[in-house]
Amino acid sequence: MLYPRSPDARIPGARSSIVGWHQRGAVAIALGISVVTGCATLSPDGGFADVQRIVKERSFQDARWPRNLAESDAIQASVRETLARPISVDDATRIALINNRELQSTYAELGVADAELVAASWPRNPGFSFSHLQGGGDKEIERGLTVDLVRILTIPLSMRVDRERLEMTRLSIAAEVLDVLAQTRRAYFSAIAAEQASSYMDQVKAAAEAGAELARRMSKAGNWSKLDQAREQIFYADATAQVARMRQAAVAQRERLTRLLGLSGSDIRFELPHRLPDLPDRIADGSDTELRALSARLDVQILKKDLESLATSLGLTKATRFINVLELGPKSKSETGRARKDGYEVSIEIPLFDWTGAKIAKAEYIYMQRVSLAAQLAIDAQSQVRESYAAYRTNYALARHYRDEVVPLRKRISDENQLRYNGMLISVFELLADAREQVISVNASIEALRDFWLAETDLESAMTGSAAALSRTGRNFNQQ
Repeated sequence: MLYPRSPDARIPGARSSIVGWHQRGAVAIALGISVVTGCATLSPDGGFADVQRIVKERSFQDARWPRNLAESDAIQASVRETLARPISVDDATRIALINNRELQSTYAELGVADAELVAASWPRNPGFSFSHLQGGGDKEIERGLTVDLVRILTIPLSMRVDRERLEMTRLSIAAEVLDVLAQTRRAYFSAIAAEQASSYMDQVKAAAEAGAELARRMSKAGNWSKLDQAREQIFYADATAQVARMRQAAVAQRERLTRLLGLSGSDIRFELPHRLPDLPDRIADGSDTELRALSARLDVQILKKDLESLATSLGLTKATRFINVLELGPKSKSETGRARKDGYEVSIEIPLFDWTGAKIAKAEYIYMQRVSLAAQLAIDAQSQVRESYAAYRTNYALARHYRDEVVPLRKRISDENQLRYNGMLISVFELLADAREQVISVNASIEALRDFWLAETDLESAMTGSAAALSRTGRNFNQQ
């Protein structure tokens, strides 16, 4: 530390005594702090290993946080290797987990929370005062070094609060990661279903076009009425519009998936399977879904940590209610012709205008507010799980119904009509109309299968919780 030059510097030994006194005081303060509390240090990964563990347990996927160019290049190489083949739903979630830029930026919050914990483990910087008075041939020098004693004494409690906040941050980030994975699954199934439906709609358009052309020729030959011709033409026009809409829907769903995967450039030409995965043989048991959800949901765990942090913070508020600032430190005074005087100085902020207990009341009201929110979240979680499981079962039954009943019946009808057409018992227009109806039933079956896989994803999200559940409460749980 540099000291201002003053006339006192001419006094033999004055400067050395100031420096020695300051060093002794600083050493004493440092030793005192080390006795009262152990100062924390920055974590190498900011707690990212805990996030990896939570995500691994719930998604069976490994999260990665690149810290340098070599790690980023390794991730890009892994992504391109996966994109060399049609990607599965597990491939899609794995790519999103390591390549989604928004997730990568979210991981930096871990470092911020870790830095706040380390900062909470250290006291505020000491204050040093120096005054020099001169007049009538006399010199008077005063030196003071003060530290915030209350801050030092409450460091363990402050560290506990920040440690709980760090744990809440880790859970929140893990919930955001799982949210992105759920969004990726939804986008994946929706993109495949949209492309599949668009392909079948092209067949409807082809059949409608053939019917319209045949009707035009027969009308021109005088063998078809203008009304019947107009009906075929309007069906073809409607089919053309439907194809355009479905193609755009397929593009939109694919682009949504592309954004979640964090892809750009030539990587956007990735391949998807031509059809959705088949239905599983049976669905998951839902007998204890509510109980498992309450014990596993991250948003419920975050609120529990929030309540613990608030309770700790309330204790800290009570500890500093009447003594807001208590500063203690050595002090010395030197006068010309007299021996130097050493002692100490205590500085206390008197709560003259803060005897209402407003700080305690505010903390208690916030705590009770969070207790009510936690109770409501538990109710919402149970309801969400019940609703999601009901949708899961219903969509499974619908998809199986289309697969086992509707589509086979449509095919049987189509086969019978083909036989009748071959026997000249029905017209070509009836055969084309039946073909259109069959394709429409197939598209409905595709939608039912897509809805089942989306419902399964929603059920998984309901079982693990999400950051979105916390955002719906309209509260920031990292603020006290």
